[in-house]
Amino acid sequence: MILRRQTREVRIGDVMVGGNSPITVQSMTNTDTRDVEATVAQIHALEKAGCELIRVAVLDLEAAVALSRIRAAISIPLIADIHFDHRLAVAAMENGAQAIRINPGNIGGPAKLARVVAAAKVHQVPIRVGVNSGSIEKDLLKVHGYPSPENPTALIESALRNVRLLEDLGFYEIKISIKSSDTLTTVSGYQALARKTDYPLHLGVTEAGGLIAGTVKSSVALGILLYQGIGDTFRISLTRDPVEEIRVGFELLRSLKIRERGPELISCPTCGRTRIDLFTLAEAVERFVQTMKKPIKVAVMGCVVNGPGEAKEADIGVAGGNGVGIIFKKGKIYRKVKEEELLTVFLQELKQIEEEVIVSSE
Repeated sequence: MILRRQTREVRIGDVMVGGNSPITVQSMTNTDTRDVEATVAQIHALEKAGCELIRVAVLDLEAAVALSRIRAAISIPLIADIHFDHRLAVAAMENGAQAIRINPGNIGGPAKLARVVAAAKVHQVPIRVGVNSGSIEKDLLKVHGYPSPENPTALIESALRNVRLLEDLGFYEIKISIKSSDTLTTVSGYQALARKTDYPLHLGVTEAGGLIAGTVKSSVALGILLYQGIGDTFRISLTRDPVEEIRVGFELLRSLKIRERGPELISCPTCGRTRIDLFTLAEAVERFVQTMKKPIKVAVMGCVVNGPGEAKEADIGVAGGNGVGIIFKKGKIYRKVKEEELLTVFLQELKQIEEEVIVSSE
């Protein structure tokens, strides 16, 4: 059993982060924030996939002003990502940002940081102190060296220094991230930081890579930390459609038995008995089950001979054959379907299951 590290709680919109609140899965848009229509469309896709917090880049005043229209059109809390310019941080909060991510040390000096904090207090907006390995102050690097798995001290000290800048202004609605592109530095850094503070921690491996490399690096680092009870919210950073980040994030939580959202999908790795395009079938089913809420087990198997038996614990499954496929429930054949109709019919069965959930909850 995983024992969560106890932290303070911060509120982002109607989502609590830290304390005993569920570990949240978040993402960041890759649209131009000034393009409200495109940004909202992407956030809606992320909401459908289960995203619980969304961050957008605020590059200029036009983007900051656009936040008000974006927030009005979405259902999950909106976080503004700010670099260097305190005016953008203030404008983002004035236009509805429900949290901001900054590095307090590079926002323009004490007076400008004080303006940001004053606005955060007025609008009741928490601040994420975000420090990356590439943004550590030179004096800390000179003393402690560049962060490594054996010595992440510079990363920790930079984060705590920036936290103190906020605390000195009487501000404590804080969460912290210390990101590195190196998996083991990420792990050792967060482990050390968790021993020094009780602020909630945002986990992530920065610049992790594409779907395969990014998933592996993030899952290794975050899996270790979450198993140790460290981490209150996280983003799986992928050079990919951000919807994929949510898919990976919830599968990570499911694999650790921390949280389950919607169905669990199991599928066989294929073998010489497979006589169907199982890759396409499995991918289509996986995309669909990401939109479902009922915690059932769904199987996609390669052959009708072994499929139902190997996946007999599945609530519902599909198995391909030579020109014909079967849909089975709890290991027993439910119906046979022509191969060309198999995906369509199976998705209809899944839709029926989801509709039953909606009706029963009303």
